[in-house]
Amino acid sequence: MIAWQKYIHKLPSLLQNRVQNHLACFQQALGSNTGLDFDQHIEKTLCFVWAISDYVARSCTHQPNLLFDLQDSGDLFRSYESNTYSNTLEQLLSNISYESELIAILRYFRRREMVRIIWRDLTHWAEIEETFIDLSKLAETCLNSALDYLQSWQTQQMGIPYGSSSNNPQKIIVLAMGKLGGEELNLSSDIDLIFVYPESGETQGGKKSISNEEYFTRLARSLIRVLSSLTPEGFVFRVDTRLRPDGDSGPLVSSFDAIKNYYQYQGRDWERYAMVKMRAVVGDQYTKNYLTNILHNFTYYPHSEPNVILSLKEMKSLINRELQQKKDEANIKLGVGGIREIEFIVQSFQLIYGGEDPNLQEQNIFFILNYLIKKDYLPSYIGDELRSAYVFLRQVENRIQAYRDEQTHTLPTNLENQIRLSFAMGYEDWEHFSIELNHHRNKIQRYFEELFTASSYIYYKTHPKEQLEQDQSTYHIDGSTNIALNPIDYLCPTKIAETLKQLEQSWSIRALSKRSQAQLKQLILRLLEIINHIEKPEQGLQRIVTLLEAIAKQPIYFDLLLKHPEILSQLANLCTASPFIARQLTHYPVLLAELANPNTLYQVPSFHQLAKNLEQLLSTSTSEDLDQKMDVLRHFRHREALRAAVADITGALPLMRIGDYLTYLAEVIVKKSLELSWQYLVNQYGYPCNIDINSPVENCSFIVIGYGKLGGYELGYSSDLDLVFLYNTFTDELANREQKTIHPTIFYSRLGQHLIQILQTLTPLGKLYDIDMRLRPGGTSGLLVNSFEFYKDYQYNQAWIWEHQALVRARFIAGDKQLATSFALLRNKILSRQRNLEELQTEICSMRSKMQSELDRSQSDLFDLKQGRGGIADIEFIAQYGVLAWSHKHPSLLKYPDNIRIIEELAQIGLISLEDSQKLTNSYRTYRAAANRLSLQEQDDLIESKYFDRERNEIQALWAKLLTA
Repeated sequence: MIAWQKYIHKLPSLLQNRVQNHLACFQQALGSNTGLDFDQHIEKTLCFVWAISDYVARSCTHQPNLLFDLQDSGDLFRSYESNTYSNTLEQLLSNISYESELIAILRYFRRREMVRIIWRDLTHWAEIEETFIDLSKLAETCLNSALDYLQSWQTQQMGIPYGSSSNNPQKIIVLAMGKLGGEELNLSSDIDLIFVYPESGETQGGKKSISNEEYFTRLARSLIRVLSSLTPEGFVFRVDTRLRPDGDSGPLVSSFDAIKNYYQYQGRDWERYAMVKMRAVVGDQYTKNYLTNILHNFTYYPHSEPNVILSLKEMKSLINRELQQKKDEANIKLGVGGIREIEFIVQSFQLIYGGEDPNLQEQNIFFILNYLIKKDYLPSYIGDELRSAYVFLRQVENRIQAYRDEQTHTLPTNLENQIRLSFAMGYEDWEHFSIELNHHRNKIQRYFEELFTASSYIYYKTHPKEQLEQDQSTYHIDGSTNIALNPIDYLCPTKIAETLKQLEQSWSIRALSKRSQAQLKQLILRLLEIINHIEKPEQGLQRIVTLLEAIAKQPIYFDLLLKHPEILSQLANLCTASPFIARQLTHYPVLLAELANPNTLYQVPSFHQLAKNLEQLLSTSTSEDLDQKMDVLRHFRHREALRAAVADITGALPLMRIGDYLTYLAEVIVKKSLELSWQYLVNQYGYPCNIDINSPVENCSFIVIGYGKLGGYELGYSSDLDLVFLYNTFTDELANREQKTIHPTIFYSRLGQHLIQILQTLTPLGKLYDIDMRLRPGGTSGLLVNSFEFYKDYQYNQAWIWEHQALVRARFIAGDKQLATSFALLRNKILSRQRNLEELQTEICSMRSKMQSELDRSQSDLFDLKQGRGGIADIEFIAQYGVLAWSHKHPSLLKYPDNIRIIEELAQIGLISLEDSQKLTNSYRTYRAAANRLSLQEQDDLIESKYFDRERNEIQALWAKLLTA
């Protein structure tokens, strides 16, 4: 029997009782007849390990034979070979038949190996790199073994998935991201996974054929459930799939074509950064290599390009803003001088130089750090300090997580846990530990802050020596001060100088007071400092110079920019990124103040918050002057459109959310504009009969219907609003108000006219929206406002098929709630009428052909995203056809007015295949993303014909399949 007391006394006093309790529980679990007879290595370390890790102590008590097994097998004292995990788990799983057995054995296996790994890590029997490798191999082994069994069982039920092109059997490929990708898992890491399969197709040999997407989606969900579900025995590994294309809103699995298309046309800078750690961990070697090459083409540029550095600077700025906002110094991963900052420094070198040097495409941070030092990318002293700091912080992280097997990176705040962590790290108290911790964090923070600055090592590595030897250009401000434009900072210093000289010579600048000229000089100096870190500085400066000329007559803006340098920095980045944003700020400089608060600038409110914000903004105006309220509306619209554009450019919001937000913005403005128009009209003429004067506008017997992009939640930055106005009247006259009685038709016509006036009138703050009323009954020759009864009769007896197509994307926007319900019922009745499919196909094909001949601007080398064959309009027509053809049998098709959800519903019902639905929605998102980017660059929706060949061919094939009798 071991005399444990001599080992317990070596522990800090606050930890001794806990270890004694663990030993008593362990003895009880073993039984009174079993002694605690251990190898001398365990004997000397047990109290130390159990003092630090409750998880290990409780695991040993929960499974009393576990520790003896680790001792007797020798596993606790040796390093594993590469196949040890797989061989062990294969034996444990050899006789299972059910998923429940798989779940139980994986959890037992994980607990045993975690005890071994933690013990070896805490006692330094294993170096930290071995700990990371063991944890990563453990996760990979559990992942691969679980998939093997799950796929075998699923294939027995559903058949084997085959590719439609190759006709070969298909297997899932799993990409490990983050720390698993780098083989750097910590003790309680999630595993970040992306699921991919080679080809679309269907299963063969099962009870019924299903698409490959459905087959692999079910397989991925089964795997996540097996690994992540919490049972009395715990979990295996938590699985995080949010790094997949489109995140939580995207499909769980993607084909090679889909993933290639996504990263080619929609991949964002942060996804390129994340892909540095990507490693294929499941699949045959050929397939893994093929997919890896595809993704490396996205991740690494063939040579160092300025926009790589630009995107990294933007990410670094976001990290800095997050740090300033949270100020979470206790977080050793995300706090100042934390693990993330080291990872960012290292991965920046990989992204900048990885395209030229394939060795930098490795995922493991230890390998990369050593390589950066060896090849002189980093001075050896910096590399050594970063490596030492990284090891220290990861050891701290492991010891924090070893305590309870919890995913935390926060330093403890209570005394006992501070003593535990200090003791685990080998320090006599918290103060000495904190000194060493802060020493490392301060160095990390310094190197992180210097990254990309003129004094940093990476800065000079990205500027070849021959550039430094070129002649400098100078620019003179007020004839006395020279500003050197060093070629190290600018691609074209001569062009920079010319731009600034043009500014100096402009009439608005020459007319400035001496004070304003001095302010302008300061602004230019600051701008030159900022733009030398930006891609295409000449272009950015030109746009900002145009803005400076525009605001020169209002020097208050010079004061604003000088007092808030963060505005100037935001201004430089955003104007360079988008001429749309530059133009908005130039035309409406009042928006400049919005750039001062990045916390709100990069976030967009919900629909209800938008309405609340507008109400608050209007309430600050005490004046009843309608013109002033119109200006408030315009300022609000420009501000929120700017916010959406910023979120779009920086990738803070995905495409579909941008369309939703711009639509919400228009809805909120139309609702408020209708309220203002209603109040104006009743002040003039009184309330219509049967209208309660105490009721809000929701009972005004008038509604605004949104068609097109407004109806389908797809508004862009410069979209007009397709509107139709309807009213419901019960009498032939209005209540008399000062003898101004008018007929209801005139009243509601003037209400519609006044609403258009508010929305479309051009003021010094611009207009709210262009309004298109051509979809009303009779088009441009019809009445501006129609009674609901007339509209109902028109839809039943006079409307063309194309007008019913337009009705698919029509919905209530503002006005009377009861009349809105009547409209919704009418819409459903009209759309759900049973139609002759051949006639319907003929009508729709004829209309599409007519539109294409009149509107398609495609040329031999250009493709019209909207009207080109196989483009957006074709997808919209397919969705509209589906509603008109089948909603009489499937009313669920009438639920949504937007194309994506209509197409998804067509697949859900089984009217089109899941594969076809995916092709349509993927192409639609891709087209819209491209159109959005062009809009932000203020370019037409035309793109080189070589792009989107696959999408165009697929859409045309689906058109032929669905719309050919």
